[in-house]
Amino acid sequence: MLKDIINSALGNEKADLVLKNGKIIDVLNHKITEGNVGIKEGIIIGIGDYEGAEEVDVKGAYIAPGFVDSHVHIESAMVTPSQYAAAVMPKGVTTIIADPHEIANVKGEEGLAFMIEDSRSVPLEVHYMLPSCVPATPFDHGGCVIDGEKTRELLKKYSFLGLGEMMNYPGVIGCVPDVMKKLESAEYIDGHAPMIGGKGLNAYACGGIRNDHECGSAQEALEKVSNGFDIFVREGTGAKNLEELMKAVTPYNLRHFAFCTDDKHPAEILREGTISHCVDKAISLGYDPIDAYTMACYNSCVSYNLGRKGAVASGFEADIVVTRDINATQIERVYKKGVLAAEKGKALFEPPCSDISSVENTVNIDKVTAEDLYMPFDKNKTVISLDKGSLITHGVYCESGEGLSLCANIERHNKTGNIGKCYVKGLDITNGAIAQTIGHDSHNISVIGSDSKNMAAAVNALGRQGGIAVVKNCEVTAKMELPVGGIMSYKSAERVAEEHERIVEKAKTLSPSGSNETLMILGFISLLVIPHFKLGDKGVFNVDEFRYI
Repeated sequence: MLKDIINSALGNEKADLVLKNGKIIDVLNHKITEGNVGIKEGIIIGIGDYEGAEEVDVKGAYIAPGFVDSHVHIESAMVTPSQYAAAVMPKGVTTIIADPHEIANVKGEEGLAFMIEDSRSVPLEVHYMLPSCVPATPFDHGGCVIDGEKTRELLKKYSFLGLGEMMNYPGVIGCVPDVMKKLESAEYIDGHAPMIGGKGLNAYACGGIRNDHECGSAQEALEKVSNGFDIFVREGTGAKNLEELMKAVTPYNLRHFAFCTDDKHPAEILREGTISHCVDKAISLGYDPIDAYTMACYNSCVSYNLGRKGAVASGFEADIVVTRDINATQIERVYKKGVLAAEKGKALFEPPCSDISSVENTVNIDKVTAEDLYMPFDKNKTVISLDKGSLITHGVYCESGEGLSLCANIERHNKTGNIGKCYVKGLDITNGAIAQTIGHDSHNISVIGSDSKNMAAAVNALGRQGGIAVVKNCEVTAKMELPVGGIMSYKSAERVAEEHERIVEKAKTLSPSGSNETLMILGFISLLVIPHFKLGDKGVFNVDEFRYI
């Protein structure tokens, strides 16, 4: 009760919990103080000389606010929300803003309902945004369509925090009626506008867009801050922008920067964390530690109007990280609303057994032949060129097919028979292929290989459940099932990481460039809203001109 909290703050009643002898990171006053933190009924009652029913001596460790991931697609970790919680909470994350547009593109409202329900029984605070672009563009062919009318219906039916990333920036700038209907339905709207500036950016901002996580340069970030955007500095698996974007952060604009991961694979989450990794990397680059914590905790809460959260201060929710070092690499305890949720790298809760019956068996194609995927090399046709460490891809012309790989995007939801094909520069796969049902955002089948025969073998190995398959010399060398929409497993993050690491190891045998990043790039080569050239199920797509070529 409120009066009990107030009386405990006065010292008239014992606190439920007191964390003693800590170095408290004060993101509100930009300082570190030594003292004790009192907690009552999940609320921080203050810093001072408090007694508690439970007292924990942290012995000089840092006491920080719980970390907030300001923009994440849980599905990219290839686990369910409850399993994701068990993976990230030991790394200090207590709140996430999740956009479930991956599962929505596969299973629509059924997929959204699955994610919401699966999140209920774990302590991780998950705020879902309603996906705004299902499909991502009018040129995509996924498993579901959420139009303006359906958007209004879903916003009323479920407790979404707002509208997820508006990737269809041409639709905003061009005032497409259905896009306008979506924008007018929500008070808070996430952004996605890579390389958009000038009057185009002005127009996009006027659509009510509040943030952006797609900045590729410090200058782009600064222009967007000046246009009223909060910038989410992304450090994921395929896109790593932190080192560049931190150059834009100053004491004057700090409030407008926060960290996010967007998309990150499970092995990296378990090895280095998500937001804790952002804190560590920023500090390692020489940035002020308290600035890093402000970006990791408080700024997202302000941006999303989450209330009194994101700071160790009186009246704030007791979401707390206890870390032995200021870099957040030695996290000892994680509290959610004053309750110990993780300790010594382990979650103290058991994820539920998820009912996946509504979201499985989602691969709907006929058997694929080598002839279906074959395409002769033509020096007059666009080749997609990859940039290492980036989701940006370019269109180039090559004199020969030497060193190139063949790539295809196969529609897998409605049995349309659509297959887009092109050559790709930057992987040089030999004697094999990789196929997966992870293909942002429609999650059709993406397959890349040395030849169409190996590619067909990889695609056919996926079956009805979907997942990832690696083939060498037309034999399957590794396979990973992802029965939840063809993009997630119901297993623990540890098990999924082991299976995925085997996939990565086998992928390395096909290409000198083969890596975890290769699989992430394969998953994004079909995302028609990331510049400059992508591959859809109807062929090569010019993102800048927003048309198939």
